[in-house]
Amino acid sequence: MAPYEALYGRKCRSPLYWDEVGERRILGPDSVEEMIEIVRRIRQRIKEAQDRLKSYVDVRRTDLRFNAGDKVFLKVSPSKGITRFGIKGKLKPHYVGPYEILENVGPVAIG
Repeated sequence: MAPYEALYGRKCRSPLYWDEVGERRILGPDSVEEMIEIVRRIRQRIKEAQDRLKSYVDVRRTDLRFNAGDKVFLKVSPSKGITRFGIKGKLKPHYVGPYEILENVGPVAIG
């Protein structure tokens, strides 16, 4: 349901037909409180959905620590038109290796 429909209980119309006879509702304190409650529920559901998706992502998000002597594979991003490792097309590797780690330089070392 669209946010407008959730707030006002009807579908949004174009401004040409805004003032049809018998369609006007006077906004009183009860209507305002009802709209505030609906907005609260919408915000709560959006927050629940964001928290759920964050928990799915956080399962895979861990700090990786490697020691000297460990063997690792390096991810190679595939790009069109570039021949890497002698293989062209969709069969080119996504990971290359294994490579041995010689020494730890720092937590975010590139080199």
